Amino acid sequence: MSISFTKVRTALCLGLPNIGRALFYRASVRLGINPVRRLQGTEPRGPFFRTTASVTQARVRKEPPVPEVVQLFSHFQLSTVGEPPDWLANPLTGQSVPNPQRPWWQISDFDPDVGDIKIIWELSRLDWVLPLAKRARGGDTLATERINAWLDDWISSNPPFQGPNWKCGQEASIRVMNVAMAAIVLDQVGSPKDSLLDWVALHLKRIAPTVQYAMAQDNNHGTSEAAALFIGGSWLVSHGRTEGLQWSAQGRKWLENRAARLIGKQGSFSQYSVNYHRVMLDTLCMAELWRRHLNLPAFSTQFVSRALAATQWLRHMVNPVNGDGPNVGANDGARLLQLTDTDYRDHRPTVQLAMALFADACGYAGEGPWDDARRTLGVPQPKTVAPPVGSYLADDGGFAVLRCRSAMAMLRYPRFKFRPSQADALHLDFWIDGENLLRDAGTYSYNTDPQWLNYFGGTAGHNTVQFDDRDQMPRLSRFLFGDWLKTSMLEPLREQDGRVSFGAGYSDRAGASHQRLITLNNASLKVVDCIDGFRTKAVLRWRLAPGAWQIDGHCVRNGSHVLRVQADVPLVRFELTTGWESRYYLEKTELPVLEIEVDHPGTLMSEYRWAP
Repeated sequence: MSISFTKVRTALCLGLPNIGRALFYRASVRLGINPVRRLQGTEPRGPFFRTTASVTQARVRKEPPVPEVVQLFSHFQLSTVGEPPDWLANPLTGQSVPNPQRPWWQISDFDPDVGDIKIIWELSRLDWVLPLAKRARGGDTLATERINAWLDDWISSNPPFQGPNWKCGQEASIRVMNVAMAAIVLDQVGSPKDSLLDWVALHLKRIAPTVQYAMAQDNNHGTSEAAALFIGGSWLVSHGRTEGLQWSAQGRKWLENRAARLIGKQGSFSQYSVNYHRVMLDTLCMAELWRRHLNLPAFSTQFVSRALAATQWLRHMVNPVNGDGPNVGANDGARLLQLTDTDYRDHRPTVQLAMALFADACGYAGEGPWDDARRTLGVPQPKTVAPPVGSYLADDGGFAVLRCRSAMAMLRYPRFKFRPSQADALHLDFWIDGENLLRDAGTYSYNTDPQWLNYFGGTAGHNTVQFDDRDQMPRLSRFLFGDWLKTSMLEPLREQDGRVSFGAGYSDRAGASHQRLITLNNASLKVVDCIDGFRTKAVLRWRLAPGAWQIDGHCVRNGSHVLRVQADVPLVRFELTTGWESRYYLEKTELPVLEIEVDHPGTLMSEYRWAP
């Protein structure tokens, strides 16, 4: 089928209004008619936060120790002690951005001289402000001095609207949200320094002219920029700065719009990603926190219902033992609201905060680090605790979660209202007691060799069947697949006699079809794959947890864990290979992958057993 027809169909799926907004934005910037090209601003000078010793001793004693480090992509550690970093260099390699004081619109996202621009942006998101603010609230006055010194150095190194750190409206939005939450932590929302309000206004001037482009993306760019406009604009208004009125109204309007459009009734978010779902949910939490803090009018009933649905989606997706969840969808290491000393992959702090705000209930009982963000931001502890999670179907995004005692299976199936970022149809994730036993490859990097871009985002990086060495959908660009799959078969989620089952299937544009039925009980996971329509071969992959796996006939064994695969057609190959996974952005590690190859249509039956 012609790639041109594929592009046309994909464009229609993306939506002509969105494509029109994006094209008009790019053309208007290139031609110089977009007002963002004419922005001017004066560098605000610090200090931005007051040093305060007004914290009560009772409050100080409740604050746990806060490490003096910031984590790049929530994984690579950098000390916050000492001189400010080089804001215009790669903190992992030290390589500086060439000619950094260019107007931001002259710098490409994928400029070979810059490399992965996300690495340049990372420290300028100001994630480090919140841990330092928490230290300051605990009585460390040097922490406030460090915030002021680093912010002052940042604006000196990044004069208004010049250089890579002004390039992205979402990056500017994350900075606004971080300093606003720091003001809550330090109790300085009602009495901020003028320099801080000037700093916020400067950022809103950058965000507002390009907000239509953010909305055209149908992703977290829109939620982030809307939240920043609402938070920053209303902050300015509360201190008599009337320029904030339009920004605040614009932000509220788009927040309501994005919640209604991008979050389904069952809670799925447009990006089909656990990590980006958390980014979105943290953003909604910050907007609601801010609204309450300034006693502003409530958001609509629909906004709250969609926020609650998104909260329940994430609560059902992650494991209550350690807060980890499937590495499904794009994962760029983003983590907002860094107010707790938990691992990046622990999603419980977000769930606990969102449950308190949108459900007036605790997601998790008892004392634990999952409560740190809620407590630090002054959200009262709800009196009720939500019931334990069970099996869950979010058909609005194509996610089925099956639970049986301590075991959880998650099946990903195609329900693409929005663009898919990975070719992961019928991927299966499997967990027991918080341990990920059948795994998704993750993302690794957005700016890497085509080999890795295709591997991590492609079909080979998932626990599913690959036909004829190709992806399930053709890749049209770095972030876009064509010929979006549609579910052609669905078996309902059933729970009976101690078993949970679910099934789904699809047929692709090349005529290949895959139907998968899964059944989970307290001792085994059974998967039946019916495949047909391929030309020469089909490969079923099971991406295993690292361990001493050994082949034994048509089984692989690792202690009490056994995975057996049978088929009603001859097996061409049954082999343990070495694959890759990325649990954190820019990190990749090896793991064993079981590959089963057949060259005829048929049915493959896999059974994973463990000692209960």
